[in-house]
Amino acid sequence: MGMGKTEALRTTGRFGVRQIAIVGMLSAISIILGLSGYGFIPLPTAKATIMQIPVIIGAILEGPAVGAMIGLLFGLFSIVQSLTAPNILSFAFINPLVSVLPRVLIGITAYYAYKWTWAKNEGVRIGVGALVGSLTNTFGVLTMIYVLYAAQFAEVRGIDLAATAKVIYGIALVNGVPEAIIATAISVPIVTAIKKRYKN
Repeated sequence: MGMGKTEALRTTGRFGVRQIAIVGMLSAISIILGLSGYGFIPLPTAKATIMQIPVIIGAILEGPAVGAMIGLLFGLFSIVQSLTAPNILSFAFINPLVSVLPRVLIGITAYYAYKWTWAKNEGVRIGVGALVGSLTNTFGVLTMIYVLYAAQFAEVRGIDLAATAKVIYGIALVNGVPEAIIATAISVPIVTAIKKRYKN
């Protein structure tokens, strides 16, 4: 009966007490990661963000509506951060199409990638969902920057406009692949453990 109720909430998008609590908790974790600096892992060639992981976890556990809500709050936090602590790309991140829309889509793509992966192994399905959700964040944000702000991006980076796509998608590959690997490595054991707890 409990699992049936959860599945109904997933399909109707209505939130119960548990779903609201999870949205609040995971959104808070994402924001704390951003404010504290712990949301960024230094790598030899870049800084990999893990702020998308709470969105992925919420989506796989509770469905696309919960994931989208956590992503929405993550995106709104990005706007606030761009206004209060601006950097050279803040002109783009104050636009919800850059900062909010891709983050909402993380929850949707992560859930359906998990749901539609035809694998018997639950860890594989969770991993695919985490991988797709993380790549949605990286490529979604950078694609919107390219579509909406290619000229401004080229100007602030001091590059030729013709090279903008190459630079942006180079960043997407350098950042996106490690982020997706890290998101998968973290999400799989966490989601697996929580799902076992749900069953018990």
